[in-house]
Amino acid sequence: MDQLLTDARVIRLTIYSRPGCHLCDEMKAVVARVGRRSALPIAIEEVDISTDTDLETRYGVEIPVLLVDGKKAAKYRISEPELTRLLSARHG
Repeated sequence: MDQLLTDARVIRLTIYSRPGCHLCDEMKAVVARVGRRSALPIAIEEVDISTDTDLETRYGVEIPVLLVDGKKAAKYRISEPELTRLLSARHG
């Protein structure tokens, strides 16, 4: 039960990307920097859409796409202040 409560408080960030995508690399770097500096519990998952036809169809022209707790929060770019604001709002 305690584990379920702990997991529920973790903010889950999912980045849909593909190899060779410079915007994807930029977003991953922003997410990593914000994640390192944040006191909030954050889990980051990177998903390579090039290995999944359905994901490629869904996100192929929009990558990178950032989901926060399963909801689309950004595509193409996000700034560190913008991501920090999103995370704070999500946690508060």
